[in-house]
Amino acid sequence: MLDCAIIGGGPAGLTAGLYATRGGLKNVVLFEKGFPGGQITQSSEIENYPGFFDHTKSGMDFMEGWQQQCFNFGLQHRMDEVLQIQKDGENFSILIAGKDPVLAKSVIICTGSTPRRAGVLGEDEFFGRGVSTCATCDGFFYKNKEVAVLGGGDTALEEAYHLSNICSKVYIIHRRDNFRAIPATIQRVQNKENIEIMLNTTATQIVGDNMGVNGILLKDKNGNETKLEITGVFVFVGHNVNNSVLKTSGDNFLCDVNEQGEVLVNLKMHTSVEGLFAAGNIRVDAPKQVISAAGDGAIAALEVISYLQERS
Repeated sequence: MLDCAIIGGGPAGLTAGLYATRGGLKNVVLFEKGFPGGQITQSSEIENYPGFFDHTKSGMDFMEGWQQQCFNFGLQHRMDEVLQIQKDGENFSILIAGKDPVLAKSVIICTGSTPRRAGVLGEDEFFGRGVSTCATCDGFFYKNKEVAVLGGGDTALEEAYHLSNICSKVYIIHRRDNFRAIPATIQRVQNKENIEIMLNTTATQIVGDNMGVNGILLKDKNGNETKLEITGVFVFVGHNVNNSVLKTSGDNFLCDVNEQGEVLVNLKMHTSVEGLFAAGNIRVDAPKQVISAAGDGAIAALEVISYLQERS
């Protein structure tokens, strides 16, 4: 019987493992099928994490030390695929592909969310080399340069406005004739002088060279094709919440989620199910930043310790 099962090995999961083991729990397992570290391992440069300002190191380098530190305090890593989490009395049953279920007294779910791709030719090729899904993370690299934002929802417009305070010009490219954002956000971007809105326009290809992105090909509703000379493309077309392990049957979940499938938690990372906690990008209103995910993981682990102490 595990004291705590942590599902997901990104910043939230690793931090939860560190705080749980350092806090005295002896039997804590991190379930992560692949290399722990999360989406940040795909970043070529880390610049906005306090105390870490080494431009020679990538996201993979950044997360390597996290693993070593966590494992040093006794966190166990199992490279198993978790299929489902079930509540079995006051304990949990972790269903694993090809293996027997594992019982746990508590669970912290840290499986995160995955930014959706726009499906534009060249998007995957230049991801991390001019294509980004995080303006807060990467916007500074495009200071005083021209960039494009793909998307038409609240996040796309909010991030475009953020970029407009850094970049010389921001093009918002949206395939429909109107935005899906709230009116106040739309008004704000419309009033910003260095934001150009391009509605009824589809991105057909992101182009570049060995140095990265240098342009994007566009087509309007009349079939006219143009090319924007830009150095960065920011894609904001939504997120897929990685919540499949919480599904019980059909559209039902083990705990309460919102319409987007994000787990509802309180400020202490408690879900609607006793003993089940959620941290990082899988939770509602997550800022989707490494430092925030780490904070969530620490809070969840401390709450697990308190929960188990009350049970004993």
